[in-house]
Amino acid sequence: MRKKTHSTMSEQGDSLVTGSFVTADYVVFALMLLVSAAVGVYFAWADRGQRSSGDFLMGGRRLTALPVSLSLTASFMSAITVLSNPVEVYRYGASIGLYGLSYVMMVVVTSEVFLPVFYRLAVTSTYEYLELRFNRATRLLGTALFIVQTILYTGIVIYAPALALNHVTGMDLWGAVISTGLVCTFYCTMGGLKAVVWTDVFQLGVMLGGFLSVIIRSVVLQGGVFPIISDSEEGGRLNFWDFDTNPLKRHTFWTITVGGTFVWVSIYGINQAQVQRYISCKSLTHARVSLYINLLGLWSILLCSVFAGMCLYSVYKHCDPWTAGLVSAPDQLMPYLVMDILGDYPGLPGLFVAAAYSGSLSTVSSSINALAAVTVEDLIKPHTHMSEKHLAWTSKGLSLAYGALCIAMAGLASLMGGILQAAISIFGIIGGPLLGLFALGILCPIANSKGALSGLVSGLVVSLWVGIGAQVYPPPPELTRPLPLTTDGCNFTITGGLNWTSTALPTQLIPITTAPAHNADSRPVLADNWYSLSYLYFSPIGTITAVGVGLIVSLFTGGWQLKVEPRLTLMKEDTTLYYLIRCFKDRVMTRTGRLDLTKDREKEFGNTNPAFCDVELDLTRSSISHMK
Repeated sequence: MRKKTHSTMSEQGDSLVTGSFVTADYVVFALMLLVSAAVGVYFAWADRGQRSSGDFLMGGRRLTALPVSLSLTASFMSAITVLSNPVEVYRYGASIGLYGLSYVMMVVVTSEVFLPVFYRLAVTSTYEYLELRFNRATRLLGTALFIVQTILYTGIVIYAPALALNHVTGMDLWGAVISTGLVCTFYCTMGGLKAVVWTDVFQLGVMLGGFLSVIIRSVVLQGGVFPIISDSEEGGRLNFWDFDTNPLKRHTFWTITVGGTFVWVSIYGINQAQVQRYISCKSLTHARVSLYINLLGLWSILLCSVFAGMCLYSVYKHCDPWTAGLVSAPDQLMPYLVMDILGDYPGLPGLFVAAAYSGSLSTVSSSINALAAVTVEDLIKPHTHMSEKHLAWTSKGLSLAYGALCIAMAGLASLMGGILQAAISIFGIIGGPLLGLFALGILCPIANSKGALSGLVSGLVVSLWVGIGAQVYPPPPELTRPLPLTTDGCNFTITGGLNWTSTALPTQLIPITTAPAHNADSRPVLADNWYSLSYLYFSPIGTITAVGVGLIVSLFTGGWQLKVEPRLTLMKEDTTLYYLIRCFKDRVMTRTGRLDLTKDREKEFGNTNPAFCDVELDLTRSSISHMK
């Protein structure tokens, strides 16, 4: 069989391939690709009569809550989640489980603040809102930033599973990158948003299956769930409750709950890929429900990835494969574990790689579809007079072009450091100022176009300053705080001549970075405070700067005289709280037996629109006075 002991692995020297696929693995893997492609073909055939770009990009706005909620979960739970979250737990501890709290806050803010406004306006591109609320220049700048952000992120997402495949199977790295991109581009171009949503549903199932296969086998090997939890506790991995308020520390309760909330609201609240899904629902209620069901999906994936990280630590607590040189990068630890513990079970390594691949496909397809939507709506439609049929074909052509561009961007991802941190940094640096821009429009009626543009630019400048500074001068280990990893239990020799025995580096600390090393003397003053800020705070800094500067500039340029259409800002009738208070008042009035004129009118004339009850009351009073 394929499974090897650590001693035989060491004899391979620099080779990172711990095993190879057998036929069953390839069958499982190919089946996942085949089903994804088949969904695209099915919707291309089923919707062959679709005449408009709206049908292709928005699914005709007829989707229901369940598939949309699963698709929302799959979109940003990518290969990065499958490969990097467990490694994060292995190296830094399970504190990332606190993202569960930031998911709750993100869903509440999105469903109460951003969703009602976007749904009421029935926009295809979220950046249409910026022109309605501010001006065309703001819309174009927002669109350009979104395109840059999404292509950069998608490059990382394509590269991550290719790295896993390269390690697990020895498959050519760039062959894997190109095949990921091609399958994805195929079903996006063929089937549009409906194909993307339904493949996401299938791929989410594959991701959970891949995680569960690793978790179940680890639990069996380690003798149950409790030994794994016990090992993690002894190794200091269960570090959830660190309430240190120091913003320089990489992960604390506050950085993850506060910083994480800003990052996730910038993804769910305003990112085209997510907004496009929930406004394609058939009603506002379906859209709201889809967000709350999606919360359960996010929690499930987070729980699986955190526990998989605890399994990884429990299995390798005495002999860290990375320190020992058995893998060349931390992101290869999960594939290494899979081949080590599942190598004797044909088909299961294939299932795990299919899970990583599924995560990648779901995210890339969302990005391609979103990029095509913003390009058609923001850059093509306003300047041309094409028929809907031509626009539909243009959308398909753009899906193809963006697919090719994202494959090319994967080359850049290969030059970046730790994958998870790189991905969140991109969303923080660009997503933060964009979130500030939309918050200005929706929550601040006094904000004008001058304030919006200056806020966005200043937020972006500050975010880039801290983000690039952190890459050039990475924070010291005492702030990133990697937990100890040991080679205490390794009893084999690496061919490079290093002899790993029980005396070798029992608690070596290992920071990841791709940046050059800098002497303490050559580090600038800002390096030890401003540039050492936790990467999760990049997004709040961008948002707060954009809102603060935007409001100040608006006030100095006549913003208080601005008359904004009510439909472009958040109205009290948009919130669930408003309806809960109304229901409570109605019940109290019914119990006290007071006369409620609106209810009397409802019996005679049917229902009144809840948004205009005050008007109805006035009319009733005037009709009573006439009768007298």
